[in-house]
Amino acid sequence: MILLQSHSRFLLQTLLNRIQNSCMYLMFERHVGNSSRVSLEKCIELDHHWVEFDDVRYHVQVSMKNPHILLLSLSLPTPPLETVFVGGLPFGAIEAIKAAYGVIVQILDPPRDGFNLTLKLNLSKLPQDEDQRHTLLVKIASVREVVLGAPLRVILKHLASRTVAPDIDQFVALVHRPNESFFLVPQAEKVTVVFPMRFKDSIDTVLATSFLQEFMESRRTAGLSNAPPCLWSQTPPLELKGVTDDALSANAGFVTFVILPRHVEGRKLDRTVWNLSTFHAYVNYHVKCSEGFMHSRMRRRVESLIQALNCAKPDQEKTKKTPQTRSFKRLNLKDSRTNSSSS
Repeated sequence: MILLQSHSRFLLQTLLNRIQNSCMYLMFERHVGNSSRVSLEKCIELDHHWVEFDDVRYHVQVSMKNPHILLLSLSLPTPPLETVFVGGLPFGAIEAIKAAYGVIVQILDPPRDGFNLTLKLNLSKLPQDEDQRHTLLVKIASVREVVLGAPLRVILKHLASRTVAPDIDQFVALVHRPNESFFLVPQAEKVTVVFPMRFKDSIDTVLATSFLQEFMESRRTAGLSNAPPCLWSQTPPLELKGVTDDALSANAGFVTFVILPRHVEGRKLDRTVWNLSTFHAYVNYHVKCSEGFMHSRMRRRVESLIQALNCAKPDQEKTKKTPQTRSFKRLNLKDSRTNSSSS
């Protein structure tokens, strides 16, 4: 099993390269002066667009006028009707951004067109210590987790103290894919998390159903006794009674996790938030890997069968007739009597 990383690898590499170019810029400015400013700033201008899984889009831009300011824009999956967004973001996202990044990041209001969030990052305020700077850059590259996982983090923090967050409904729908959501049922002693599993391809549906059933059975092994209880069912669980039928449409069943206070203690909170936020992507990743593995096995099997058929073909050079080759003619009963009488 492979768990997805919480940070965007491309975003982290972009930030690291940007920091390296900024250091080169300062060294040039100190030793050469302002005469090389124009040529150097052209080398460090950035304007990158890319899309990651679950339709999360990024845009990174650095202008020539201010090379120490980096603009990071984030577009989230289209939320379904049952989810609650405040100002285009999940509830608690603004507070989570401020708590995670402090004065280094400024939230621009309104964001860039086509995006839910735009952050202004001042690279000159990054820590001088290399380890602290790298840790902060990894956290900035994990902006997806900070924003999409903000509501889940609020609910699980209250679970750690065995309380329920105020002003929280009985059912909480959180977006994790375009027009798809998963559900939370918060209580003081536990939080029930339910995932309606949907797949477009029929083969993926069959593989995912088998995978989820094995996933549920693996929870019973001795080494996973402390893991959250996991259940899979073909029908919606009773905890979601009252949710609309459109929100509960699923062709691969429903997966239910029961999160207890011991699962969100200390550093376990961040890991639990990320694993729950990306559970569907985790299942989809392994389904695609299984499908690719089976395709490779089938191709190798076909190649071995073709090789066996080629070995079974007679060699044409050995079957060619030579001058010493004798041929025989098969005679019927009438011809044999005629030949015997003539002799």
